[in-house]
Amino acid sequence: MTDRFAAFDAVGQAELIRRGDVTSIELVDAAIARAERVNPQLNAILTPLYDKARAAAQDPNLPSGPFRGVPLLLKDIFGFSAGDPYYMGMKVLRDAGFVAPHDSYLVTKLRAAGFVFIARTNAPELGTIPSTEPLAFGPTHNPWDPTRSPGGSSGGSAAAVAAGVVPLAHANDGGGSIRIPASACGLVGLKPSRGRSSFGPDLGDGVGGLAVEGSVSRTVRDTAAFLDAVEGYMPGDPYTAPSPRRPYREEVGADPGPLRIGLMTTAPAGATMVDPDCVAAAEDAAKLLTSLGHRVELAHPAALDDMETFQHFGTMFATSTARILDGVGELIGKTLTADDVEPFNWALAEMGGVVSARQYLKTVDWLFGYTRRVAAWWAEGFDLLLTPTLPEPPWTLGGFHGGDPMMTGLRAQTICAFCGPFNMTGQPAITLPTYWNAAGLPIGTQLVGAYGREDLLLRVAAQVEAARPWIDRRPPIFA
Repeated sequence: MTDRFAAFDAVGQAELIRRGDVTSIELVDAAIARAERVNPQLNAILTPLYDKARAAAQDPNLPSGPFRGVPLLLKDIFGFSAGDPYYMGMKVLRDAGFVAPHDSYLVTKLRAAGFVFIARTNAPELGTIPSTEPLAFGPTHNPWDPTRSPGGSSGGSAAAVAAGVVPLAHANDGGGSIRIPASACGLVGLKPSRGRSSFGPDLGDGVGGLAVEGSVSRTVRDTAAFLDAVEGYMPGDPYTAPSPRRPYREEVGADPGPLRIGLMTTAPAGATMVDPDCVAAAEDAAKLLTSLGHRVELAHPAALDDMETFQHFGTMFATSTARILDGVGELIGKTLTADDVEPFNWALAEMGGVVSARQYLKTVDWLFGYTRRVAAWWAEGFDLLLTPTLPEPPWTLGGFHGGDPMMTGLRAQTICAFCGPFNMTGQPAITLPTYWNAAGLPIGTQLVGAYGREDLLLRVAAQVEAARPWIDRRPPIFA
């Protein structure tokens, strides 16, 4: 039997503390108990930080931010937390006993918001595949069906939130890694605009600007409040997204007005066939949005069907992977070999290692042009694009290891079909849990906004959430 706190989202838990109805240590102890109940079935939590969390929860100097005393999970990719183990899904970092030497700026902001970190979550090695099944730590299981993937790369965070361990968890997204697991686990997942939050002090950006930091949550208001806590320029950032006109939390419940929304149910550039359940989910969301006063029509940016996207997306990931492996070697004082890395990532890094500076800059220039061509569709009169988040329902675990690395890459590219383009353009996109198929599996739908328009996405997402609430939907594995 779960405890009474599991029904509250993070904003609600923070309000309980402010009113004096509960203490932080009570919330943290309850979350740890929930984690210990379900993690043996899920393998979502990689590194427990329970003793440190209990100490932080009872520290009178715990920062008095908006989430003071609320337990949070950190994904084990990016997000250094000082003195804590950090592995990125890699056996070589695990075996070296590597610990983060300092906080990242993101974690500094999360501490200032008052969050208490209770654990770090499982993720695929380097976050390069969209399914959380690292060879070093084993797969994370989807609480809706443990034979299936929770998605990735933020799959550990998503599985834990869906199972009720915590209401909110850190995540990040370089090709769909927030939206894919949020869709697979029945959660809200917002990929913010490029530059919305900092990757400092260690990085200027992630994956050449494709990656962003964010969260997975059960409510739109939690997603908005988390974004308020982490957004904004930090000294030395190479670029930053435009500041919001007001806190994102205030967009929840605000009237978005009647919007013009394009609907796209075929995969960009014909990357794959789209499962009928995923088409049905998007079409159902279109009907719901129409009933809410919006105009939905079959339309999408023509540039999304450019076949050249696959080549340039691959170049960005291959070169980034090569550099990350070099960086890992620098951290532990070792030159990595194929024995230290999963076969797909080693193959990806070898591909990246032979890309010339001229070829890389050609890809950068192409991406700038692609971004302008896609963004023109919004500038010409559309407010949002509606798509399936994934081209298929949550898939069976076990399909990403043991075969040809090239086939692994093609499989990953297929799953990222609807998500990856907006990492390339830097636009914000949100997935919402509006649909479950006949097998009881969640099927998310994605809304994409113009660059910098997280405010509009949150207004519409809150409107959808109010019209079709999902907070009471619970998977078979729930704490």
